[in-house]
Amino acid sequence: MIEIRSLHKEFKGKKVLRGVDLDIHKGEALAIIGRSGCGKSVLLKHIVGLLAPDEGYVKVEGKLVGDLSRKELYEIRRKFGFLFQGAALFDSMSVEENIALPIMENNFNLSVAELEKQIAEKLELVGLPGIQKLKPAELSGGMRKRVGLARALITNPDYILYDEPTTGLDPIMSDSIDDLIRELNSRLKVTTIMVTHDMYSVKTVASRIAMVHEGQIYFNGTPDEIINSKDEVINNFVRRTGF
Repeated sequence: MIEIRSLHKEFKGKKVLRGVDLDIHKGEALAIIGRSGCGKSVLLKHIVGLLAPDEGYVKVEGKLVGDLSRKELYEIRRKFGFLFQGAALFDSMSVEENIALPIMENNFNLSVAELEKQIAEKLELVGLPGIQKLKPAELSGGMRKRVGLARALITNPDYILYDEPTTGLDPIMSDSIDDLIRELNSRLKVTTIMVTHDMYSVKTVASRIAMVHEGQIYFNGTPDEIINSKDEVINNFVRRTGF
């Protein structure tokens, strides 16, 4: 479904990605892990064309993302939902206006009644029914994450990208978000791609792990394989995350 080959990216003379090779398969839950600044989020942004590679390529469903026209890129992006690290809600908008934004910006042909129905369904799905009229300032951090997820789901995407979904949350709320991500992956049959440094989230959610180290994929395997690995680099990372 997604093919990444020899991906290189440099910022102001600093090489962040140094030849990443990775395949992401339909319906799987992939966790991309690694130390802060290793390029995890940079890799995520290449998948949806928010960044262009210096070398190499990303293919989504056989299409080279870097070669797409503006119109074609928007069509590909409609297949993706993106939960940003800080939820990225607009404080001036209500919950329902935030969730409706991808529909409005991408000109989906929905009536007002159908859009309201879709928003209600997505809020129900993330466990927040009936909060359409609230503003983000009235929500807790965990609720904001869930609203951000409802917005990611509103276009009924084939892929959902999560950028550090549990950052800033207490352990109980983190567990709740992890359980929700796992449930959505199973229930909706979407492809889940999660960038995180939280090994507890990885063990709960992921069916496969790709570890980024020194700009490349250093490990590619299951949660059990990484936990039982004897590799010094892997063990240092796992220990430092407190797992």
